[in-house]
Amino acid sequence: MTTKVLFKIIVAGDGGVGKTTLLKRFVDGTFDINTKMSIGVDLHQKYVTIGENFTCNLMIWDLGGQEQFRFLLDRFIDGASGALLMFDMTRVQTLYNLDEWIKLSRSQDPNLPCVLVGGKEDLMMDQFYAEDKAIQYMEENNLLDYIRTSSKTGDNINEAIEILVRGILKYKNIAF
Repeated sequence: MTTKVLFKIIVAGDGGVGKTTLLKRFVDGTFDINTKMSIGVDLHQKYVTIGENFTCNLMIWDLGGQEQFRFLLDRFIDGASGALLMFDMTRVQTLYNLDEWIKLSRSQDPNLPCVLVGGKEDLMMDQFYAEDKAIQYMEENNLLDYIRTSSKTGDNINEAIEILVRGILKYKNIAF
């Protein structure tokens, strides 16, 4: 027998960090360098299987990162099961700007399971990158894990989602 559950996942972070390209890679398996700015919220859906017989229907809400749309976003947080908090590994400030996104994401549930996602790993030459800063940020903010991803290559995208889904299942005390 297959068990099925529905989870609402939010993906938050500053504009241009790679949220939309990450979701396009995850949902469609494609990479498009010319994605358009998300205005407000874009919605994606995908089924994932955890273990042998546990299927999760993920409704994934891609929150627009631009400042002018943030007043809309608190309406879309309600009912979230978990969040991917994304920063651009080539722009250190996007890591520190996650404070606002964590506050928004956890406004309904202060213990909402969240995974810290560093994007654009394929641009290693351009990275500010200090792994210890990201790990420290994850620990200070009680996030489930930290993972580096590349939407261009697809590296670690499925793993980031799986870490989050397993964290949600554990948080909700759902056996899988």
